[in-house]
Amino acid sequence: MNEQPIALSDRDGPRDECGVFGVYAPGRDVARLAYFGLFALQHRGQESAGIASSEGGHITTLRENGLVSQVFDEEKLRALAGDMAIGHVRYSTTGGGGWENSQPVWRDDGRELALAHNGNLTNAVELYNELQEQGLTLRGSSDSEIMAALISSTAGVGDHYIEDAVAEVMPRLKGAYSTVVMTKHAVVAFRDPHGVRPLSLGKLDDRFVVASESSAFDIIGAQLIREVQPGEMVSLTADGLEMRRVIEGERPAMCVFEHIYFSRPDSKLEGRTLQQVRGRMGELLWEESPVKADLVISVPDSGNPAANGFARASGLPKDDALIKNRYVGRTFIQPGQELRKHGLRMKFNPLPEIVAGKRIVVVDDSIVRGNTTRQIVAMLRDAGAREVHLRISSPAIRHPCHYGIDMSTRQEMVAHGRTESEVAAELDADSLAYLSMDAVYEAVGTQRERHCDACFTGEYPLGNPESANGKFALEEISVVPAGG
Repeated sequence: MNEQPIALSDRDGPRDECGVFGVYAPGRDVARLAYFGLFALQHRGQESAGIASSEGGHITTLRENGLVSQVFDEEKLRALAGDMAIGHVRYSTTGGGGWENSQPVWRDDGRELALAHNGNLTNAVELYNELQEQGLTLRGSSDSEIMAALISSTAGVGDHYIEDAVAEVMPRLKGAYSTVVMTKHAVVAFRDPHGVRPLSLGKLDDRFVVASESSAFDIIGAQLIREVQPGEMVSLTADGLEMRRVIEGERPAMCVFEHIYFSRPDSKLEGRTLQQVRGRMGELLWEESPVKADLVISVPDSGNPAANGFARASGLPKDDALIKNRYVGRTFIQPGQELRKHGLRMKFNPLPEIVAGKRIVVVDDSIVRGNTTRQIVAMLRDAGAREVHLRISSPAIRHPCHYGIDMSTRQEMVAHGRTESEVAAELDADSLAYLSMDAVYEAVGTQRERHCDACFTGEYPLGNPESANGKFALEEISVVPAGG
């Protein structure tokens, strides 16, 4: 299965990063637990999926391009027996989307392990050069394999020293990393000292699990304990749970966009369910930017919670005027020239019976390039909408992310160098308003100083972004191909 589904007319917003999962549960079907955990995290990456399990001193890894449901079946899950497993769903932020960059990554440079990573290392090229000097080669072009090679080759006799190896490597990693690594004896999860990407710890009966989001626990009947702390390492072994704070004292920089868009609305972050957080963003959006209108609609599905909040606060009725085809992106069939001209209708279809003659408020979570939003406005006008007003439950995105989100270049962003009214004119909307940064943090309920909002403000908390590596930086230098 080397092809990928064609993402037909997908929204041009920020691309999800990756999702990770890990479980140590002797006597349980760990591969099935990992499968359903990844199924709950599918929104975080649709390029590839993989699971690695450990049984009797042997690590088995299965990874392919495609969705979780396309990669795995009953036969493959039965082959992944063991007491522990880790899993990964991927959208590439470093390296291309080919099979060689799918995860979990398997390495044996002195210590056999499998590793799954969500984030982006800003010093990947520097670390790659160090590995080259040691005589180690990579089969792919991802920073995740660099992490795996570093941990696998770090001194220490036997797999029982994996915690010490991770603790030695962590300070050498710059950027964002929420990672799970598995040896023959343990599953270890660790998070960068800024805590940019989410990572949660849960309990399954008398054993423990980790995942990018708490919604992965709900599907397998596990309970959320807490989030893994920035700079912390947790170890799941036969002895239970061990915790170690490896790096302390760094400025927290949790990605605020996780609250706005990336994480599922039923996940909990920083003590709050995101459905409630996003609903509050919608309420504050009305308070900051009211508009005379007849109807509130959302861009499904990510705009739904904020649209609900906007309607509650405004007293305006809300309806489903854009019907979403939830199977777009799951077909291998190209639409052909005749169908391509219908563009976004393959994903969203407006209902003239609901919008005709009305002043419409369209609520969405964000706009990046604006291509999808422009087409939605046009479709609503074609369906008879008298006015179309855009309300966005985040500030304007004007800067790229270097910490694990693929957001386009600054020049491609519709808000780059434009005022709100100029963006509205570019999108052919009657008006447009973004939520303020202060209102975002009021809804999130935590201090701005504990987050990263660089995509909105251009203030990068992890240092100079110009020193960060580009997505394909490792492909531009000498990397050994798969099997090489």
